[in-house]
Amino acid sequence: MTFFRLLSVLLTLALLTPVPAVEAQSNQGPLRIRITEGVIEPLPFAIPEFIAESPAAAQLARQVSQVIAADLTGTGLFREIPASAHISEVTNFNAPVQFADWKAINAQALITGSVGVGSGGQMTVKFRLFDVFSEAPLGEGLQFGGTQDTWRRMAHKVADQVYSRITGESGYFDSRVVFVSESGDKANRAKRLAIMDYDGANVQFLTGNNALVLAPRISTAGDRVLYTSYETGRPTVFELNVANVSPRALNLSSDAVTFSPRYAPDGRSLIYSQSQGGNTDLYRFDVNTGQRTRLTSSPAIDTAPSYSPDGRQIVFESDRSGSQQLYIMPATGGEARRISFGQGRYGTPVWSPRGDLIAFTKQNQGRFHIGVIRVDGSGERLLTASFLDEGPTWSPNGRVIMFTRETQGASGAPALFSVDVSGRNLKRVPTPGPASDPAWSPLLQ
Repeated sequence: MTFFRLLSVLLTLALLTPVPAVEAQSNQGPLRIRITEGVIEPLPFAIPEFIAESPAAAQLARQVSQVIAADLTGTGLFREIPASAHISEVTNFNAPVQFADWKAINAQALITGSVGVGSGGQMTVKFRLFDVFSEAPLGEGLQFGGTQDTWRRMAHKVADQVYSRITGESGYFDSRVVFVSESGDKANRAKRLAIMDYDGANVQFLTGNNALVLAPRISTAGDRVLYTSYETGRPTVFELNVANVSPRALNLSSDAVTFSPRYAPDGRSLIYSQSQGGNTDLYRFDVNTGQRTRLTSSPAIDTAPSYSPDGRQIVFESDRSGSQQLYIMPATGGEARRISFGQGRYGTPVWSPRGDLIAFTKQNQGRFHIGVIRVDGSGERLLTASFLDEGPTWSPNGRVIMFTRETQGASGAPALFSVDVSGRNLKRVPTPGPASDPAWSPLLQ
């Protein structure tokens, strides 16, 4: 078994087993990874600055290399060997690799590449990935093309390929996040929708400050966003086309409060909560026909629904048992099955893209947590703990969860954080100011 396939297996173990101590040694000696209670020794890699095929590409080559390195190191699974430690220089994309020089600095993976700029501002990025200790390429070299203003996307695409070839999982770097951007003092804070790259770059505002917005949810195609707005004077579900930034109110009800919408995986319908006469139930809305179907009917508060990846089931929160808990039912309605039984209150469930886990917010003994639980209700694990953590959203590959964290005190402001599904690598996601309610897109096409 090669080291890189071994890493893939061990990463899978880290997902499935919360606290095992695992130590693995490959037959190649120096190539080794250890997992102890979810801690993985980062894999050292080298990425010499990509070769500029013309003077016009020099700055872009430097920037592309930096973004690829940042993507990989940001996962906590990789460690970049700094350029100051490199022995070899890569001056020709097609030149043979001097593996002995990279072995000497313990680089286990080597990424080489080039950037070219043609007429009309067209840009090309090529890369190759090598397993240094086996002295062999990992897959074929690839080439991505686009305009100069899409250079970050091309860098993310390269990083996704590297991540996938080494771990055996799909990547998540070429994706975007819709969130609520906040400004002003805590007592009178303005909230508007914004969208950014997964790493906080390229922020674009989608709505103005004229109305309070809440809880955006992005479609599986990444082209539309559902959100709740007070533009009409009461909570109303809106849909916004990301490409032309055109919002429209959805006619979900003429006399009831509607909120907490989320798309079905096929994008042709959505599920939402409707509150009327002191009762809150779940409804489905057909986007094309406008048909509304009631899915739950109980005196309880049923809200925060989320579809399974295959669209056959729905997880939601309800207080029908006397406290706020998680339930699963068929997407067409019917009998609901409770899956949470721990201490405290559970809310905002969201199904993993892999289909095996459900992330949630938990409140217990004055603390908030982001946690995950299996679909059958087993294996509950709490990944975070703070004054206020809430609203999880999954990366496209189901490896990372992003959420809102707010600190205690009058000066506390919400911010976006992310954490690996094993509970490792907790870090803040950069935003222009206070931010909340993230919704992670699928990989871009």
